[in-house]
Amino acid sequence: MKAIFVHFLALFVVALAPVASAARFSTVVIDPGHGGHDKGGQWGQVYEKHLALDTATRLEGYLKQRGIRTVMTRRSDYFVTLPGRVAIGKRFRNAIFVSVHYNYTWKPDVSGLETFYHNSNSYGLAQCVHQGMLKRVNCTNRGVKFARYYVIRNTSIPAILVECGFVSNATERSRMKSAWYRDALARGIAEGILRYRG
Repeated sequence: MKAIFVHFLALFVVALAPVASAARFSTVVIDPGHGGHDKGGQWGQVYEKHLALDTATRLEGYLKQRGIRTVMTRRSDYFVTLPGRVAIGKRFRNAIFVSVHYNYTWKPDVSGLETFYHNSNSYGLAQCVHQGMLKRVNCTNRGVKFARYYVIRNTSIPAILVECGFVSNATERSRMKSAWYRDALARGIAEGILRYRG
């Protein structure tokens, strides 16, 4: 019985570790996807690069209101390479990295939010942010998933990539063109970060 209890306690501590250790971060590196000649997903004149930047800028505002230092990998419509984005993240040890994107697929009926992580130290952050978004917008939950995206695979700090809906889906595209939707997502991401922090 004692051995079982010790094993259970060890699992409990491991489960809590990502959230507990994350409470020390002081900086959030915000990475608006794409930019410049790289439009990302698009439908007509709706470009992922614009949606991502607007959402990321709103996210920065909410975090600054709570006294959290922020760093943006881009602040306007220009291109930043993937290594360049990672290099910005690597300047800060006591930080987390949040890459903001909107999704696209050739299947127009696919919709929903999904959040990606690569390293185990990022899973807790991904969970908190994903739940934060779902609390703010009524969307299909596509889950928290492992992925090998460059910007989250090559950072040493906790790093996630959020997909805020499908540009290729008519219903979601209509919503993401509205400021209230992008603002709700930004607020949800910020609330998830704050939950992860403490």
